[in-house]
Amino acid sequence: MTKAAGGGRDAEAVSKFVESFAAQLVEAGMQRMAARVFAALLSSDKGVLTSAELSEQLQISPAAVSGAVRYLAQTHMVSREREPGSRRERYRVHGDQWYEALTNREAVIKRWEGALREGVTSLGADTPAGRRMAETLAFFEFIEGEVAAMMERWREHRQKMFGQD
Repeated sequence: MTKAAGGGRDAEAVSKFVESFAAQLVEAGMQRMAARVFAALLSSDKGVLTSAELSEQLQISPAAVSGAVRYLAQTHMVSREREPGSRRERYRVHGDQWYEALTNREAVIKRWEGALREGVTSLGADTPAGRRMAETLAFFEFIEGEVAAMMERWREHRQKMFGQD
């Protein structure tokens, strides 16, 4: 007999999902603990858990939770908030976390574009390396435009499907 997770769910089934989804995130390049914490938050009904709840559910130390949350907050996958009337923090995953994470990558792409422009100038646009840099720059400029257009289409689609802006 398996203990029920919140909302009458099978705790074992939830745990299997969390570990399976986390493994997929790790395979895609996310840090292991961050992936597990993110999957646990994503699978919780409220989308909010404390460090103690995450430690207990995932059987990891509070330090591991702290490191994972630091990474996830930096990548805009979760946010930190204080429990009302308490010093304890809780961690929240939002419905638009993928949108936020992808949108925030635009700043990184902009920095890469600047570095690549400098590389083209430094190496010379007529050299093989300069042409390679220019092609890479053109790729990132193209991707940036496509992502912006795609995100606008997503906002419209989300509004139709879920009635949220």
